[in-house]
Amino acid sequence: MSPNSIFNATVCIIGITILFVHVVTILIKKNRRDDENKMLGFLLFTIFHFATYLTFTFVKGIYTSDEYVKAFYTIFYVFNNIEVLLLFIYMLSYVPLDKKTRDNLSLINYLLFGAFIILDIVNIFTGIFFTASGGEYVRSKTMIISQGYQFIIFAVVFVITLLNKKLILLEKIAFGIYCLLPLVAIVLQNAFKGYAIAYLSVIVAIEILFLILIVQKNMQIADEQEKIKEARIKVMMSQIQPHFIYNSLSSISTLIPIDPKKAQEALDNFTEYLRHNISSLTETKLIPFDNELKHVETYIALEKIRFNDRINVTYDIKAKDFYVPPLSIQPIVENAIKHGILKKIEGGNLIIKTYETEKSYVVEVIDDGVGFDIASIDFDSNKHFGINNIKQRLKSMCNGTLEITSEPNKGTKSVISFYKEL
Repeated sequence: MSPNSIFNATVCIIGITILFVHVVTILIKKNRRDDENKMLGFLLFTIFHFATYLTFTFVKGIYTSDEYVKAFYTIFYVFNNIEVLLLFIYMLSYVPLDKKTRDNLSLINYLLFGAFIILDIVNIFTGIFFTASGGEYVRSKTMIISQGYQFIIFAVVFVITLLNKKLILLEKIAFGIYCLLPLVAIVLQNAFKGYAIAYLSVIVAIEILFLILIVQKNMQIADEQEKIKEARIKVMMSQIQPHFIYNSLSSISTLIPIDPKKAQEALDNFTEYLRHNISSLTETKLIPFDNELKHVETYIALEKIRFNDRINVTYDIKAKDFYVPPLSIQPIVENAIKHGILKKIEGGNLIIKTYETEKSYVVEVIDDGVGFDIASIDFDSNKHFGINNIKQRLKSMCNGTLEITSEPNKGTKSVISFYKEL
């Protein structure tokens, strides 16, 4: 074998080995994310791509007809475009984008991909990109056009990831390197003809992509889950405060001789309240909104035993068919009652409303309590760990958000958005 054939075969074997290890790493993981499944498809095809080129390296000295050379290089041109297509699909699954933007980018991607695949096939009959003579691959002057799809997609991926505010710097660097390395490889490929510099660049780029976007992401998620678990314990302990238990039981005790039926109902509510809070400690999945709403109603029923007409609640539920993190709405309602409505001697009104928009399901908790100066509150401090925990769980579990607005002596409005596209 010639030196360049030995180099190319070595690159392919190393690449296949590394990629196979990554594939196994993803396959053995339970509860794979969608972006990990897309990465899996990308890696499997790249292994197949490398294996095909490795086969070509060993047999090209045996099969030397022009037809064979054109057929094999056409396959490589098509494979290069498929690999970039799969990279783009992976990027769309990884990068947070709204549905309309994602759909438009996907359509443009597939149209461009189809156009260049047609050109690769047309090349067999026209030689617009390359031809073969005497069993040798011969580039045409317009060969660079064959790389058009790859250049366009790399540029799009580079710009989208660079400008996306939800990606951290390391994630942007990973995508950026994958987009820029092929350009460097093409320049080197022209300087070292016959050597698979482009394939070597793919190995390096994928390795960086995998280590940052898969390994680092998994470590980040594991760390976030640990923080959420700790915060959930804090929230549960704050929800089941001794004084609340004492006051609820005292109220129930007072009701027993006066209204046994109402006392029994209150005791059932109290039991359900405790059960939901304790089960939320270990719950790691989203729950139906109906379940959280029932918990809110249970809490309000317990508070109304003590405060009766000082708490007036209106429900305006126009959307219910969605999922939320456990204890994501009830603590907001509790804050509105304890720190807003009950701070007024006469009490006040609470409105809980839900509705659906094109992009999200929205829950609003509105009170006409004492309110506060939003600028004077540092929600990032430990004093407000309950709010911080809700925001963190909303973001990590369902890409949701919590926005709070308030005005002294007028009340507070909390808007919780659960986005349809994760």
